[in-house]
Amino acid sequence: MTRPVLTRRTLIKGATAMTAASLIPNMALSKELLRMSTLGPGTSPNLVMTMFASIVNKQLPDYEIQVNATGAATRHVLEVAMGKSMFCMSSPTIHALMRKNLAMYKKIKQAPELVTKLRTVFNFPMGLYHIAVYDSSGIKSIADAKGKRVFLGPPGGAAFTTMKRLFKAVAGLEEGEDYEAVKLGWDAAAAAFQDGNLDVYCNPTNAPSPVLTQIAVTNKIRFLGIPADKLKTEGVQKLTRRPGFKATTLPKGVYGDNQVNEGDVTTLGVTVGVVTNEKAGDDMIYEMTKAFYAGVADLKGSSPWLEVVTPEAAVADINLPLHAGAYRALTELGVTIPDAAKPVS
Repeated sequence: MTRPVLTRRTLIKGATAMTAASLIPNMALSKELLRMSTLGPGTSPNLVMTMFASIVNKQLPDYEIQVNATGAATRHVLEVAMGKSMFCMSSPTIHALMRKNLAMYKKIKQAPELVTKLRTVFNFPMGLYHIAVYDSSGIKSIADAKGKRVFLGPPGGAAFTTMKRLFKAVAGLEEGEDYEAVKLGWDAAAAAFQDGNLDVYCNPTNAPSPVLTQIAVTNKIRFLGIPADKLKTEGVQKLTRRPGFKATTLPKGVYGDNQVNEGDVTTLGVTVGVVTNEKAGDDMIYEMTKAFYAGVADLKGSSPWLEVVTPEAAVADINLPLHAGAYRALTELGVTIPDAAKPVS
């Protein structure tokens, strides 16, 4: 058997190969990992933000966005403001509440300071609040939810608070007294409604929602709304006048023949957005914003729900300054930037 001869040349070649091999893991690890928090599957924020992460991960090899779809947006914004996460879903209402130490931020003394650490990447229409029931339940109005099991949204979240206030404003129903507010996350709630373990299921999302579309394939469903005689009441007006909110319409038939509503349904519409920390790199946010809208333009044909995700919508209802990188990208895309959105110098 012939033994290999270790010459200077073979040693150099071997060392070079080992060095190259040792660099492979380091090259893989050089990709910057970024955390993005959003709502659970089936919600518009989850769809839009997962799409954002997918486009960035594909088009910008220096970054990898990892999506976290657990927890509430009201907690996520605190994590981003403190630098514990890079991106999350937020909303004009959340920013207003933080500035004034109201609602879920009443006991968080540093909330007004923390909101100054946030910057908008882009806004988008979250859609409208669907209040869904099975036709077989016999529930035909919000007032009929008395004594029922209701999913308002994850406890502590903005959706929970909004629906709790709407049920009170429209029908005088008190959470915990007149109906049971089932405490679940978004994903678990969708599954519970599909399994018949919830009487009323609330979800703020664009129509048609994939989750509700799937249910409507084999079940007759009804959507509850705001009666015309309640639209001008003080309680409802307080909701529709909040930052980012408005009264809007869920069209009849949008979920096909199994949607039993005989007419359009009036409900709440809301704008939300993606925010980051003020210290996020300008070039990084610029590149991501440009890549995202280029990707959306290419995908609209196969994903109709992306039609409402436009550069112009990025500054709709905005009450938090844009990140400098997003400002540069949107300006290049021809968007007129309102004063409220211009970066803080």
